[in-house]
Amino acid sequence: MAQTVNQLKLYDRDFVAWCDDTVAKLKAHDIEGLDFESLIEEIEGLAGRDRREVVSRLDVLLAHLLKRIYVVSPYDYRGWENTIAEQRRELYLLFKQSPSLKNYFVDVFEDAWRYALKRVRKDYPEVEFPDEWQFSREIAALLDEEFWLAVEDAE
Repeated sequence: MAQTVNQLKLYDRDFVAWCDDTVAKLKAHDIEGLDFESLIEEIEGLAGRDRREVVSRLDVLLAHLLKRIYVVSPYDYRGWENTIAEQRRELYLLFKQSPSLKNYFVDVFEDAWRYALKRVRKDYPEVEFPDEWQFSREIAALLDEEFWLAVEDAE
């Protein structure tokens, strides 16, 4: 018990030192010396961080897709396309590292869509954006397709 109290103090006092100490104990299979409460908290935090990153990157991706598809501003196209490419790459890397996040992506798409739509409508009140996403919601499509080309070809 005394060791757990000391570990909690280390966790509160110096996070990096606590991480180093925890890794050393895990490598040594020193189960008795581990601060399980803090370890559980940190692992849960890691999963939460990745979920928040998926939502954040999806929101930015959708907002920039909306701008690139519906806002006529050739001067801005390159910047929007660069942001789209960056968000797609980062999402791809997240999914490669943690494939289970693809299910989360599907679950949060609608919330991210609503938030992105609200934001672009505020920034571009003169542009008429659709109430619903007009293109594929498949992850592969969202991470690859240049949806604005379909709109430009239709015009």
